Amino acid sequence: MVPTAPSSWLTVSPTSDFSLANLPFGVVSFPPTQSRPRCCTILGDNVIDLSLLADAGLFNDIDGLVSPTSTFSSSTLNSFMALSRPVWSAVRTRLYTLLVDASSSQDATSDLSSNTALQAAAIRPVSSAKMHLPANIGDYTDFYSSREHATNVGTMFRGKDNALQPNWLHLPVGYHGRSSTVCISGTPVTRPCGQLQKDRDDPNQGSTYGPCRLLDFELEMAFFVGGEENNNGSRLTIDDAKDRIFGFVLMNDWSARDIQKWEYVPLGPFGAKNFCTTI
Repeated sequence: MVPTAPSSWLTVSPTSDFSLANLPFGVVSFPPTQSRPRCCTILGDNVIDLSLLADAGLFNDIDGLVSPTSTFSSSTLNSFMALSRPVWSAVRTRLYTLLVDASSSQDATSDLSSNTALQAAAIRPVSSAKMHLPANIGDYTDFYSSREHATNVGTMFRGKDNALQPNWLHLPVGYHGRSSTVCISGTPVTRPCGQLQKDRDDPNQGSTYGPCRLLDFELEMAFFVGGEENNNGSRLTIDDAKDRIFGFVLMNDWSARDIQKWEYVPLGPFGAKNFCTTI
């Protein structure tokens, strides 16, 4: 027999993306009564306010989490992200023990399941939550990580005979930029204007100015990086990398392809990419 996965005492659809095996972290508010953003997790369609669990002392004994209430009452996850992976894991494990049903796991604790007042305050339907950008994003690196995508875009700009640049096979091609225009799903996107190559086949003809006519979207996976700050010049090995990955989001890397084609030589895209990135 296939073992039955542990279940929660909260109602969770079997088709939900957010099960006990996937307790993500985010930032929400509950307007109009609670407009202040705070850190949260989600289980099924239940958004769980971590700041209220912290107020109730449910994270007090986690090593390395010095001030749970301050950390989870913040309007971003940055303070929590700046801690180490063992702390992140310990918080997620604690959430699991608080949310798993005692009949399906010996790890269950009753600190939340038996506290109806805390449940009423801290657990809200996802329909009442307003999502916020989960972190102050200090830097953003875009990696050219799909061979098929790199070939397709290279064909668009340079033709199929010179589509994939030689260095792509040897190093992780990437560039920095546009961290200030990362936004959450549902944020309106304004079609950018910029310089467009006047003649498709002859760049010496110069450019015209106008709205993008080739606005593209790219479904990608983004990594949020955290952990204790390392000194400038100190190295992190590939083996260290996994301990710095705080979490993942789906991302739409909006691209103004016609603007990009004109501006990207020799330093890469600028206005073609910096107008919006949706997570």
